[in-house]
Amino acid sequence: MASGEENRGFRSGFVAIAGPPNAGKSTLLNRVLGEKISITSKKPQTTRNRILGVAHLAKSQMVFIDTPGVHQARGELHTRIVDVALTALGDVDLVLLMVDLDAPAPPAEKMLVNALEKLKCPVVLALNKADLVPKNDILPAIAAWSQRFPFRDIMPLSARSGDGVDALLAVMETYLPAGPPFFSEDSLTDLPYRFLVAELIREKAFRLTGQEIPCAVAVTIDTFKEDRVKKLTRIAATIHVERDSQKGIIIGKKGAKLKQIGAAARKEIEQMLDTRVYLKLFVRVQKNWSQDTKALRRFGY
Repeated sequence: MASGEENRGFRSGFVAIAGPPNAGKSTLLNRVLGEKISITSKKPQTTRNRILGVAHLAKSQMVFIDTPGVHQARGELHTRIVDVALTALGDVDLVLLMVDLDAPAPPAEKMLVNALEKLKCPVVLALNKADLVPKNDILPAIAAWSQRFPFRDIMPLSARSGDGVDALLAVMETYLPAGPPFFSEDSLTDLPYRFLVAELIREKAFRLTGQEIPCAVAVTIDTFKEDRVKKLTRIAATIHVERDSQKGIIIGKKGAKLKQIGAAARKEIEQMLDTRVYLKLFVRVQKNWSQDTKALRRFGY
């Protein structure tokens, strides 16, 4: 932690990133942190839990809370996902609302604006994917959004390319309370490695099965053993699906798809843990787990 003298003029606070599915919230968080702690894919509801990431800036510390995409929920799993997102907005110093300029989501955006009206903290709007729309469309979009809610600032940007991200951080910094940092300089997240590993495996299952597998995929870590002598971490994990047909897709012909998922996940896990990894994956059918309250609790939802 910094000393009192070093803290003079320093700002720190909690920032909730909210938005519809696929607005780019996790992409922004990973870019700001310079590390991947929140998984991404083109499938809606990739992020299901509250993900905390700590950004260490020259004159501030921003503790980001990446929330699941807000949408009109159907079913027990998605209802819980939306509840996680909206609850996170109630106890932060600043809310960053992110929307997709290129693919608006009016119902979800309306839900979010309604939720923002109940808050007392400042709200900044990020118009993401500004690089994908004609420049002449940006000013009208800013004008339209300014009529919907009294945002402190409205910033166009591209989370993927990084254009406009530094300007956004500079603006957000001004709304943080004065005070010392909450986390030490080497802290990136409060999430355990077991959680991050499970998320990386789930991401690869999403990405490598295209549109064939719905979001009813969960991953649990069965064993996580570090061998410091051999500088090797042995991990066994289970990919849970809801139907036999989904299991077949995950495994693939002669196990090819499962091997591909494992290889892609292992590469990123080794980078994260900075050690060699032996990863063993299993696939299990648990029928309709996304509607089963006991299964949801077991999988961390």
